[in-house]
Amino acid sequence: MEAQDEEFFEARIRVLEGWRAEKAGEERRLSTLSAGGVVGGVVAVIVRVLGGG
Repeated sequence: MEAQDEEFFEARIRVLEGWRAEKAGEERRLSTLSAGGVVGGVVAVIVRVLGGG
């Protein structure tokens, strides 16, 4: 019985760790996309000001 409980809790911990890792990757991806959008916007403004667009 104790071995089954131990396996159950270990499995739950693995699931939670996987979820945390997935969540962290998602946040990093969103951060990168946001930064890319800001940089792209700045480049678009500079090109327009310099008369290229």
